[in-house]
Amino acid sequence: MGRGRVELKRIENKINRQVTFSKRRNGLLKKAHELSVLCDAEVALIIFSSRGKLYDYGSSGIAKTLERYQQSSSTPQENSIQRETQSWYQEFAKLKAKYESLQSTQRHLLGEDLGPLSVKELQSLEKQLEGALQLARQRKTQILTEEMEDLRKKERHLGDINQQLKIKLNEEGHTLKAIQNLWGSSSAAGNSNFHLHPSHQVNHMECQPEPFLQIGYHHYAASDQGTSAPKSMAGEANFFPAGWALSTPPFKF
Repeated sequence: MGRGRVELKRIENKINRQVTFSKRRNGLLKKAHELSVLCDAEVALIIFSSRGKLYDYGSSGIAKTLERYQQSSSTPQENSIQRETQSWYQEFAKLKAKYESLQSTQRHLLGEDLGPLSVKELQSLEKQLEGALQLARQRKTQILTEEMEDLRKKERHLGDINQQLKIKLNEEGHTLKAIQNLWGSSSAAGNSNFHLHPSHQVNHMECQPEPFLQIGYHHYAASDQGTSAPKSMAGEANFFPAGWALSTPPFKF
Protein backbone atom coordinates (compact mmCIF):
# COMPACT_ATOMS: atom_id res chain seq x y z
CA MET A 1 0.00 0.00 0.00
CA GLY A 2 1.62 3.35 -1.11
CA ARG A 3 1.76 6.69 0.60
CA GLY A 4 -1.17 8.91 0.18
CA ARG A 5 -0.86 12.28 -1.45
CA VAL A 6 -0.16 15.01 1.08
CA GLU A 7 -2.40 18.04 0.79
CA LEU A 8 -0.40 21.28 0.46
CA LYS A 9 -1.69 23.71 2.99
CA ARG A 10 -0.38 25.64 5.98
CA ILE A 11 0.45 23.42 8.94
CA GLU A 12 -1.54 24.69 11.85
CA ASN A 13 0.56 23.04 14.55
CA LYS A 14 3.44 25.40 15.31
CA ILE A 15 5.89 22.68 16.37
CA ASN A 16 5.15 20.49 13.36
CA ARG A 17 5.47 23.55 11.11
CA GLN A 18 8.88 24.41 12.54
CA VAL A 19 10.15 20.83 12.19
CA THR A 20 8.92 20.62 8.60
CA PHE A 21 10.56 23.97 7.75
CA SER A 22 13.90 22.82 9.18
CA LYS A 23 13.88 19.52 7.30
CA ARG A 24 12.81 20.91 3.94
CA ARG A 25 15.18 23.91 4.23
CA ASN A 26 18.18 21.70 4.73
CA GLY A 27 17.06 19.46 1.86
CA LEU A 28 16.61 22.49 -0.44
CA LEU A 29 20.03 23.89 0.37
CA LYS A 30 21.56 20.45 -0.23
CA LYS A 31 19.84 20.13 -3.59
CA ALA A 32 21.04 23.61 -4.64
CA HIS A 33 24.62 22.71 -3.79
CA GLU A 34 24.37 19.42 -5.65
CA LEU A 35 22.91 21.17 -8.71
CA SER A 36 25.75 23.72 -8.81
CA VAL A 37 28.44 21.05 -8.42
CA LEU A 38 27.02 18.39 -10.71
CA CYS A 39 25.85 20.67 -13.50
CA ASP A 40 28.39 23.54 -13.14
CA ALA A 41 25.50 25.94 -12.70
CA GLU A 42 25.47 29.28 -10.90
CA VAL A 43 22.88 28.83 -8.15
CA ALA A 44 21.68 31.33 -5.59
CA LEU A 45 19.14 30.51 -2.90
CA ILE A 46 17.59 32.95 -0.42
CA ILE A 47 15.21 31.82 2.35
CA PHE A 48 13.49 33.89 5.06
CA SER A 49 11.78 32.10 7.89
CA SER A 50 8.45 33.12 9.40
CA ARG A 51 10.42 34.85 12.15
CA GLY A 52 12.47 36.84 9.58
CA LYS A 53 15.68 34.86 9.82
CA LEU A 54 17.75 34.69 6.60
CA TYR A 55 19.16 31.50 5.09
CA ASP A 56 21.00 31.77 1.77
CA TYR A 57 23.35 29.94 -0.54
CA GLY A 58 25.28 31.11 -3.57
CA SER A 59 27.67 29.09 -5.64
CA SER A 60 29.38 32.28 -6.96
CA GLY A 61 28.19 34.69 -4.35
CA ILE A 62 24.71 36.04 -3.75
CA ALA A 63 25.55 39.64 -4.82
CA LYS A 64 27.21 38.60 -8.06
CA THR A 65 24.35 36.25 -8.96
CA LEU A 66 21.76 38.94 -8.19
CA GLU A 67 23.62 41.50 -10.32
CA ARG A 68 23.69 39.06 -13.18
CA TYR A 69 20.03 38.33 -12.67
CA GLN A 70 19.18 42.03 -12.82
CA GLN A 71 21.19 42.50 -16.01
CA SER A 72 19.48 39.51 -17.62
CA SER A 73 15.93 40.32 -16.55
CA SER A 74 15.96 44.10 -17.25
CA THR A 75 15.08 45.74 -20.59
CA PRO A 76 17.74 47.24 -22.91
CA GLN A 77 16.90 50.72 -21.73
CA GLU A 78 17.29 49.69 -18.14
CA ASN A 79 20.56 47.99 -19.01
CA SER A 80 21.82 51.21 -20.58
CA ILE A 81 20.85 53.22 -17.52
CA GLN A 82 22.45 50.65 -15.28
CA ARG A 83 25.68 50.68 -17.28
CA GLU A 84 25.77 54.47 -17.21
CA THR A 85 25.17 54.44 -13.47
CA GLN A 86 27.93 51.93 -13.00
CA SER A 87 30.26 54.04 -15.15
CA TRP A 88 29.50 57.12 -13.07
CA TYR A 89 30.08 55.12 -9.90
CA GLN A 90 33.48 53.97 -11.14
CA GLU A 91 34.37 57.54 -12.15
CA PHE A 92 33.32 58.76 -8.72
CA ALA A 93 35.48 56.11 -7.07
CA LYS A 94 38.50 57.18 -9.18
CA LEU A 95 37.98 60.86 -8.39
CA LYS A 96 37.57 60.09 -4.71
CA ALA A 97 40.82 58.13 -4.66
CA LYS A 98 42.62 60.93 -6.51
CA TYR A 99 41.22 63.53 -4.12
CA GLU A 100 42.40 61.56 -1.12
CA SER A 101 45.84 61.17 -2.71
CA LEU A 102 46.09 64.92 -3.34
CA GLN A 103 45.05 65.66 0.21
CA SER A 104 47.71 63.31 1.51
CA THR A 105 50.35 64.93 -0.72
CA GLN A 106 49.31 68.40 0.45
CA ARG A 107 49.62 67.37 4.08
CA HIS A 108 53.07 65.97 3.36
CA LEU A 109 54.14 69.22 1.67
CA LEU A 110 52.95 71.13 4.73
CA GLY A 111 55.02 68.87 6.97
CA GLU A 112 52.10 66.86 8.34
CA ASP A 113 51.65 63.08 8.60
CA LEU A 114 55.33 62.38 7.83
CA GLY A 115 55.53 59.45 10.21
CA PRO A 116 54.46 56.65 7.78
CA LEU A 117 56.85 57.87 5.04
CA SER A 118 60.04 55.98 4.30
CA VAL A 119 63.49 57.48 3.69
CA LYS A 120 63.07 57.39 -0.10
CA GLU A 121 59.68 59.05 0.12
CA LEU A 122 61.12 61.74 2.39
CA GLN A 123 63.99 62.36 -0.06
CA SER A 124 61.53 62.63 -2.93
CA LEU A 125 59.44 65.07 -0.88
CA GLU A 126 62.56 67.13 -0.15
CA LYS A 127 63.41 67.34 -3.85
CA GLN A 128 59.88 68.46 -4.64
CA LEU A 129 60.06 71.19 -2.01
CA GLU A 130 63.45 72.40 -3.29
CA GLY A 131 62.15 72.51 -6.87
CA ALA A 132 59.01 74.37 -5.79
CA LEU A 133 61.11 76.84 -3.78
CA GLN A 134 63.41 77.50 -6.75
CA LEU A 135 60.47 78.09 -9.07
CA ALA A 136 58.88 80.44 -6.54
CA ARG A 137 62.12 82.46 -6.28
CA GLN A 138 62.47 82.66 -10.06
CA ARG A 139 58.90 83.88 -10.39
CA LYS A 140 59.43 86.45 -7.63
CA THR A 141 62.59 87.73 -9.33
CA GLN A 142 60.79 87.99 -12.66
CA ILE A 143 57.91 89.96 -11.11
CA LEU A 144 60.31 92.35 -9.33
CA THR A 145 62.27 92.88 -12.57
CA GLU A 146 59.10 93.67 -14.50
CA GLU A 147 57.96 96.12 -11.81
CA MET A 148 61.37 97.85 -11.82
CA GLU A 149 61.24 98.17 -15.62
CA ASP A 150 57.77 99.69 -15.40
CA LEU A 151 59.00 102.17 -12.79
CA ARG A 152 61.95 103.13 -15.01
CA LYS A 153 59.59 103.73 -17.94
CA LYS A 154 57.38 105.91 -15.75
CA GLU A 155 60.44 107.79 -14.50
CA ARG A 156 61.63 108.47 -18.06
CA HIS A 157 58.16 109.56 -19.08
CA LEU A 158 57.87 111.95 -16.12
CA GLY A 159 61.37 113.28 -16.88
CA ASP A 160 60.35 114.04 -20.48
CA ILE A 161 57.19 115.79 -19.27
CA ASN A 162 59.24 117.79 -16.75
CA GLN A 163 61.72 118.83 -19.44
CA GLN A 164 58.92 119.93 -21.75
CA LEU A 165 57.33 121.95 -18.97
CA LYS A 166 60.68 123.55 -18.14
CA ILE A 167 61.22 124.55 -21.80
CA LYS A 168 57.68 125.93 -22.03
CA LEU A 169 58.17 127.86 -18.78
CA ASN A 170 61.44 129.36 -20.03
CA GLU A 171 59.79 130.40 -23.30
CA GLU A 172 56.92 132.02 -21.44
CA GLY A 173 59.42 133.75 -19.12
CA HIS A 174 61.38 135.19 -22.07
CA THR A 175 58.15 136.32 -23.71
CA LEU A 176 56.99 138.01 -20.51
CA LYS A 177 60.38 139.69 -20.07
CA ALA A 178 60.30 140.96 -23.66
CA ILE A 179 56.79 142.34 -23.12
CA GLN A 180 57.93 144.09 -19.92
CA ASN A 181 60.97 145.59 -21.69
CA LEU A 182 58.80 146.75 -24.57
CA TRP A 183 56.29 148.27 -22.18
CA GLY A 184 59.07 150.04 -20.23
CA SER A 185 60.68 151.47 -23.37
CA SER A 186 57.26 152.61 -24.63
CA SER A 187 56.51 154.36 -21.33
CA ALA A 188 59.94 156.04 -21.30
CA ALA A 189 59.50 157.20 -24.89
CA GLY A 190 56.06 158.61 -24.07
CA ASN A 191 57.35 160.57 -21.07
CA SER A 192 60.29 161.91 -23.10
CA ASN A 193 58.01 163.09 -25.88
CA PHE A 194 55.71 164.78 -23.38
CA HIS A 195 58.39 166.75 -21.47
CA LEU A 196 61.20 167.27 -23.99
CA HIS A 197 59.54 167.62 -27.38
CA PRO A 198 60.91 170.74 -29.13
CA SER A 199 57.47 171.87 -30.19
CA HIS A 200 56.43 172.18 -26.55
CA GLN A 201 59.51 174.12 -25.41
CA VAL A 202 58.88 177.82 -24.84
CA ASN A 203 61.61 180.37 -25.48
CA HIS A 204 60.84 183.26 -23.18
CA MET A 205 63.36 185.44 -24.93
CA GLU A 206 61.39 185.28 -28.18
CA CYS A 207 58.01 186.24 -26.63
CA GLN A 208 56.68 189.53 -27.91
CA PRO A 209 55.51 192.07 -25.31
CA GLU A 210 51.73 192.29 -25.12
CA PRO A 211 49.49 194.87 -23.55
CA PHE A 212 48.95 194.49 -19.84
CA LEU A 213 46.49 195.86 -17.35
CA GLN A 214 47.80 197.90 -14.46
CA ILE A 215 45.96 197.90 -11.18
CA GLY A 216 46.06 200.97 -8.96
CA TYR A 217 45.97 204.71 -9.19
CA HIS A 218 47.28 205.74 -12.56
CA HIS A 219 48.91 209.10 -11.84
CA TYR A 220 51.80 209.71 -14.03
CA ALA A 221 54.62 211.83 -12.73
CA ALA A 222 57.63 213.01 -14.55
CA SER A 223 60.77 211.19 -13.70
CA ASP A 224 64.25 212.42 -13.79
CA GLN A 225 64.84 210.90 -17.18
CA GLY A 226 61.89 212.77 -18.58
CA THR A 227 59.57 209.82 -18.85
CA SER A 228 56.17 209.56 -17.22
CA ALA A 229 55.37 206.73 -14.72
CA PRO A 230 52.47 206.13 -12.36
CA LYS A 231 52.76 208.02 -9.12
CA SER A 232 51.72 205.06 -7.05
CA MET A 233 54.57 203.05 -8.48
CA ALA A 234 57.11 205.86 -8.22
CA GLY A 235 58.03 204.99 -4.66
CA GLU A 236 58.36 201.33 -5.55
CA ALA A 237 60.66 201.72 -8.49
CA ASN A 238 63.60 200.55 -6.46
CA PHE A 239 61.72 197.43 -5.22
CA PHE A 240 60.66 195.83 -8.49
CA PRO A 241 63.31 194.97 -11.03
CA ALA A 242 63.23 196.70 -14.34
CA GLY A 243 60.81 195.21 -16.78
CA TRP A 244 58.59 193.60 -14.09
CA ALA A 245 54.98 194.68 -13.74
CA LEU A 246 51.69 193.18 -12.55
CA SER A 247 49.80 192.22 -15.56
CA THR A 248 47.24 189.69 -16.72
CA PRO A 249 47.83 187.76 -19.86
CA PRO A 250 45.25 188.17 -22.51
CA PHE A 251 42.63 185.46 -22.84
CA LYS A 252 42.99 183.45 -26.02
CA PHE A 253 40.21 181.39 -27.44
